[in-house]
Amino acid sequence: MFPKFAHDPRFCANIYFMDDVDRKILAELQQDGRLTVTELAARVRLSVSPCHRRLRELERSGAIQGYRAVVDATALGLNFEALVFVSMRQEDRDTVAEFERAVGELDHVLDAQRLFGEPDYLLRVATADLAAFQRLYDERLATLPGVQRLTSTLVMKHVVRDRPLPA
Repeated sequence: MFPKFAHDPRFCANIYFMDDVDRKILAELQQDGRLTVTELAARVRLSVSPCHRRLRELERSGAIQGYRAVVDATALGLNFEALVFVSMRQEDRDTVAEFERAVGELDHVLDAQRLFGEPDYLLRVATADLAAFQRLYDERLATLPGVQRLTSTLVMKHVVRDRPLPA
């Protein structure tokens, strides 16, 4: 996108320039991460060896960060989901690092994002029910380092979920 900076390490450490075949590989794997290399090669119209080389390079470059199963939360008894907005009292380096470390240790926090502006963080939380969420909120979230205010909203329905990235 910014060709003059593409090779300057001050601006980007790990840019991997992809062509249409690489993008097709990524699109196919986002739809089905369990494809064999042979199946993947057929879908992107490559022979197996070049497909395998491209796949390994996408993994090595970090474009592919891993493979996982998408599990239905209700199958695990996690029937309640909330979004929690966190405003910080202090935002010095140590407090932010300690807050982020502590959030990373909370199993029921499925996703945590640091935001520009107010609020400072957005957490996606899944629990068994409202009572479990209240306990997590009162006993763990409210006691996180540097927290000034928590505001939450309940997820009514997922309209779009885990959509693959556009190719």
